[in-house]
Amino acid sequence: MLVARGIIKNYGSLPVLKGVDISIGKGEIVSIAGSSGAGKSTLLHILGTLDTADKGEIFLDNERIDLLKGKKLAAFRNKHIGFVFQFHHLLPEFTALENVCIPGWIAGRKKKEVMEKAGALLKILGLENRAEHKPGALSGGEQQRVAVARALINNPSIVMADEPTGNLDSDNAKELHNLFIDLRTRFQQTFLIVTHNEELAKMSDRILHMKDGKIV
Repeated sequence: MLVARGIIKNYGSLPVLKGVDISIGKGEIVSIAGSSGAGKSTLLHILGTLDTADKGEIFLDNERIDLLKGKKLAAFRNKHIGFVFQFHHLLPEFTALENVCIPGWIAGRKKKEVMEKAGALLKILGLENRAEHKPGALSGGEQQRVAVARALINNPSIVMADEPTGNLDSDNAKELHNLFIDLRTRFQQTFLIVTHNEELAKMSDRILHMKDGKIV
């Protein structure tokens, strides 16, 4: 479902990715592990179209996405890729429900339909009683689950998570791990996760180890 070939990325004279190949099937949970500076987050951002490679090609759902530009790229990303980051990036002036809805509204879907889907996702994630709370009134674990719901609102082909447990304590981290497993079982949701958390990596279907800009 996601295939990338020959991904090369340099920052000035510094080579960061040195010809990475990766293939992920629908419903897989795949973790990318490795030390800081190995190129994990750079690869994730390129696969998620948040950054561009110097060379290589990327296909998602049989569409070559590294050639997309501008509004077409933004629309494809909004529809097909969900993101969860170490810091939840929720908008503080909006409620949990509204934060989840935002990508759906950006996609031009009907407001009521999006709100109903957002409410259902928050219920699945155990947050139905927190829907009207703003992020400042939520715990770190609750904020991250809102971010997961936001990533799922447009039924993405893949959710890409960059150190999703990096800002959580061990209990909330374990809860988030189990949540990913449950969402894969429930929705056949595909996940690609960059993580330093060995427990989370071990719960994945596959672990890809990166070192010096390559998958080893």
